[in-house]
Amino acid sequence: MRIAVAQVDCVLGDLPANIDIAAKAIAAARADGAELLVFPELNMSGYSVGEVEDDLGMRADDPRLRRLAEEAGPMGLLVGFCEDGAGVHTYNSAAYFQDGRLLHVHRKLYLPTYDIFEERKHFSPGQQMRAFDTSQGRSAILTCNDAWQPQLAFLAVQDGARILLVPTSSAQSRFPQRYDSPTYWRDITTFYARMFQVYVVFANRVGVEGPLHFWGGSHVVDPWGGVVDEAPLDEVSVLTVDIDLASVRRRRREVPLVKEARLAMVLREVQRLVEEGGDL
Repeated sequence: MRIAVAQVDCVLGDLPANIDIAAKAIAAARADGAELLVFPELNMSGYSVGEVEDDLGMRADDPRLRRLAEEAGPMGLLVGFCEDGAGVHTYNSAAYFQDGRLLHVHRKLYLPTYDIFEERKHFSPGQQMRAFDTSQGRSAILTCNDAWQPQLAFLAVQDGARILLVPTSSAQSRFPQRYDSPTYWRDITTFYARMFQVYVVFANRVGVEGPLHFWGGSHVVDPWGGVVDEAPLDEVSVLTVDIDLASVRRRRREVPLVKEARLAMVLREVQRLVEEGGDL
């Protein structure tokens, strides 16, 4: 299977410009024979949506997204966008299209609202974590900060995911001497790949929005925790990687970590913690 990652910059608040950027990446990925193209978080709008007066929301079936899906043809396509939800709700969402039709929408579950990040002011959190079937293989989406919650990767894998798709808008730390973003993310993706015996596709953007410097470094990790290939830092790039999904099954036969989860026991203990007041 050939996967492409679109490590793009975005124009904050300019939907037509970002659609044009996406269309060019789609054409490049198709020309390279990709079967799946993954864009970063909120690539349709830019990240700092609170700085934009215009309404950037769109439905998952918006004609502009459908046109991109049609341009992708049989290639799977993941795009990040501000989703107009029911009532007053807006979501930080990622939509997955296949053969021009919508297969799945993931609404970001954990919204960072600390330091310079204000997502909870602008978005509502999603309410479910689901793996989904594609012609490329059963997959799941963890949007940026979702991947900082290991229970989500656990749930996705127990739901059958063999590929974890991680669209992000990760910025460089303001305190790199204490926390280096590329190193931190590499630790997360290689740990998940190794412990959950899956492929992990990390798609980060580049560019600058105000104080945020997005560093790129998109990469793909195999079920042994090895980095198959990676994009450069701070450069627009379409990374293309060939993977072997059969290796997920082989790896899980060799070391059967995933099937030993004991979900009933986990459920009992989680329910106990909830009853003891451990839920927000």
